[in-house]
Amino acid sequence: MAQASKIEWTEATWNPVTGCTKVSPGCKFCYADRMAKRLHAMGQERYRNGFRVTLQEDLVDLPLSWKKPRVIFVNSMSDLFHQDVPDDFIARCFATMAAASQHTFQVLTKRPERVAEMGSALPWPDNVWMGTSVENANYTGRVRELARAPAKVRFLSVEPLIGPIRRLPLRGVHWVIVGGESGPGARPMLAEWATDIRDQCVARKVPFFFKQWGGVQKSRTGRELEGRTWDEMPNDHCPTLAA
Repeated sequence: MAQASKIEWTEATWNPVTGCTKVSPGCKFCYADRMAKRLHAMGQERYRNGFRVTLQEDLVDLPLSWKKPRVIFVNSMSDLFHQDVPDDFIARCFATMAAASQHTFQVLTKRPERVAEMGSALPWPDNVWMGTSVENANYTGRVRELARAPAKVRFLSVEPLIGPIRRLPLRGVHWVIVGGESGPGARPMLAEWATDIRDQCVARKVPFFFKQWGGVQKSRTGRELEGRTWDEMPNDHCPTLAA
């Protein structure tokens, strides 16, 4: 439930919650759903409920035991702000992140309206980054909700990018990740969709990270965009990735 990660923009994952429900088109081929079902079939105790939301109480304090600074993706197998996660449990996770100041925590949600509602009740140390997912132009409203979160770093995961976003709201955004869908049934991402967002970020001086082209076999498509990799980070706030 806490392990080194192959995700290009982080170093480790921490999953005090597992399971989720699908809320928008970007969720259609959710990798966490596929993985949870596989682990359930293998008899993995933490996935005894399959992909139903499950609190992993014994993992809430886990990052406190990691002494070496890490960049940690919070709930790669869930959404901390899912409606079935109690307010007090979210607060405990935030208290752990505040106490584990040696780490940088990347919290990503498709439910930024709940982040906005709870914002004033949570601690927001500089080492907690808050992000939301935007898969096409119909979901840019999530960015406006995210802007209400009092986080030092706010970021967007535009993955899977399944449609053009001609005007991505970037005010108050400190980092943008773009990637195509991968795995079975992956929907294609057009090059102009990715380059258009890249150009918007360059124009607004927002760090841009191109994660992957995706596809059924993403290792074949790589992660170069117009002949180069884009690995920009909000480095001033992330010393372990600044080197």
